[in-house]
Amino acid sequence: MKQNEITRRSFLRQSAALTAGIPLASIPGNKRSKASLSDKEARYYKKMSNRMVQCQLCPRYCVVPPGKRGHCTVRENRDGKYITLVYGRIAALHKDPIEKKPFFHFLPGTDAFSLATAGCNVDCKFCQNWELAQRRPEEIPNVEFTPEEVVDYAKKWKCPTIAFTYNEPTIYPEFILDTAYRAKEEGIHTVMISNGYINEKPHLDLCRVLSAYKVDLKSFNESYYREVVNGKLKPVLDTLVRIKSHGVWPEIVYLTVPTLNDNVKEVREMSKWILRELGPDVPLHFSRFYPKYKLRNLPPTPVPTIEKLRDAAMDEGLKYVYLGNVPGHPGENTYCPNCKKMVIGRLGYEIFENHIQNGKCEYCGESIPGYWENKS
Repeated sequence: MKQNEITRRSFLRQSAALTAGIPLASIPGNKRSKASLSDKEARYYKKMSNRMVQCQLCPRYCVVPPGKRGHCTVRENRDGKYITLVYGRIAALHKDPIEKKPFFHFLPGTDAFSLATAGCNVDCKFCQNWELAQRRPEEIPNVEFTPEEVVDYAKKWKCPTIAFTYNEPTIYPEFILDTAYRAKEEGIHTVMISNGYINEKPHLDLCRVLSAYKVDLKSFNESYYREVVNGKLKPVLDTLVRIKSHGVWPEIVYLTVPTLNDNVKEVREMSKWILRELGPDVPLHFSRFYPKYKLRNLPPTPVPTIEKLRDAAMDEGLKYVYLGNVPGHPGENTYCPNCKKMVIGRLGYEIFENHIQNGKCEYCGESIPGYWENKS
């Protein structure tokens, strides 16, 4: 075997080391592919003078000279033509519980056919998947998949959902859109697990085909976004409003980093914004941080810290507030806001009780917003 070739089987073994998923080890190993870059023309860019281009995909609006790449490192100017280098170049592929994304109000107890490329358009110092997100595409082995193959494997593995996850899906909308349209024809949902750092036009195109969209709201503080994320807060808030207004199911994750974004007053302000702009029913997950990437000097988030933030968010009127990365904690469960009984019991990514029938609490009949049945 040549050095730059890998089998699908060996690729999946390597990708399992990059993310904590379950490898699809039975994908045929006889189809080999170079760990290569794609040469498909990108969408969402503007041609400029002197063969320069300006990317229109995210709020960075990168101006890219010939032979150079945008900030995300996966989009390259080739003689005035902007190219996506990761179209169908899959660097990690797993069958995951949908709860891992996390989606708690979207087809609970089902699996998502989950995939990723390399690259990201922000630079979080705490990046939890930095081995994928903070790497250039040529630095990680990949296998080429077509949209049709992704859909076929989702069907084969009886996954009602395809999830674009692990790294930042915003950077490869071309492949997401092509796959999502094909999936929709087959009755399969597509979802994104994203930082929400995207411009309006590409985002609206995605909202037309996606069923659910999880956004990592890193903080409710512009200086945090500037200094820790290397981004801006407002575009992410705009993304959340668009998701809600276009009928895509939203969930929000707030990775709580000790001493950096664990301020109760700030979380109360964020919760008021969510209540006012999105409503009380959008699930909010306070996830426990573990030291990774460039923030290894900080300890894991104390559980009492995220408990306090959860209480604050619920005090402000949010109905469905969860704790993440604390398996077995009562904050993983879903409770009816009317009768207060547990309607979904979780242990990590496992569902051990489900008392929602036809979208309602089976005890008192209260409607529980979400996608509870697969009616794609």
